Amino acid sequence: SSHFGFNRVPTFFCAHTSLCSGHLFEARGNMAPNAQTQAIRKLRLMTAIKTPYTTEGKIDLEAYNAHVEHQIANGVEGLIIGGTTGEGHLFSWEEHLFLIKHTKEKFGDRTVVVGNTGSNSTAEAVFATKKGFEAGMDCSLLINPYYGKTNKRGIVMHLEAGMKFGPAIIYNVPGRTGSDILPDVVAEIADHENFAGMKECMGHERIAEYSAKGIPCWSGNDEQSHESRYKHGGQGVISVTSNVVPGLMRKLMFDGPDDELNQKMQPLFKWLFQEPNPIPLNTMMMQMGVCKPVFRLPYTYVPKAAREEIVKLVPELGAENFYGSEPLKVLEDSDFQHVVPVDDH
Repeated sequence: SSHFGFNRVPTFFCAHTSLCSGHLFEARGNMAPNAQTQAIRKLRLMTAIKTPYTTEGKIDLEAYNAHVEHQIANGVEGLIIGGTTGEGHLFSWEEHLFLIKHTKEKFGDRTVVVGNTGSNSTAEAVFATKKGFEAGMDCSLLINPYYGKTNKRGIVMHLEAGMKFGPAIIYNVPGRTGSDILPDVVAEIADHENFAGMKECMGHERIAEYSAKGIPCWSGNDEQSHESRYKHGGQGVISVTSNVVPGLMRKLMFDGPDDELNQKMQPLFKWLFQEPNPIPLNTMMMQMGVCKPVFRLPYTYVPKAAREEIVKLVPELGAENFYGSEPLKVLEDSDFQHVVPVDDH
């Protein structure tokens, strides 16, 4: 995601790396995925981890660390740092790269660290991805240009520019980008040694198409992930819901088909996506008492009726399956705080 515009890319980057230089985009023969990429391809459950904030609007490392510990203890294999769910688009790049480095240094021997270092600016994506790997991340999450959309060749060149630094998962979410990464585009990058696979939000049919070609594919839709995994050849899921019920998502991905559990979880999936992600998730985790009720704008809370609904929904799935030791509270509108971090640079 673009962080406060192009001025986030230092001048030394522009001076020493030409995006027009042929070495970035020269034709390649087929390349087998390297060992690091193959390791990423084996993962089944990754969480798009939420970022909690202090009352000053800074990243709350104490709450974040506790959250990550709970994820690892409940079988989550990898974390997406600063994804849409983690609000990377609301970070400065300093914050984003710091959180990648912190996560790798503290938890890197127990979980895979995937940094969301993509952008609609190719220069920014290259800068952030290079710096992300220098900070220790195991894999990048890269997105096609959004808002300032480009054509097919532009998408391929944009993604290849970011893929040169290490393993990459390519994220296709047309509902956010306004641009679908079509299978013929993926065919052009699928032989890259750093291509780990797709995070795909276009549903079962697209996942089945990739699976038939041996392309690893993680569902980006929690409510479809069980069926994608067992009926359409999906590799697994990059999940929002696993922030709150990691153990149940682990069961859905690892314990074989379980239509009963999948059906039982549908109301939770529906609740978490009733408004744009991460608004419901943020609200729920604040109600759980596992992070302070602080939003970075433009995010805010779901209506009180929805907050009351989730309190009633939790016992149906078993409160013991949810993160946090306290019962959910409804919270009043006045309990929530909104902040706008000031960029001092």
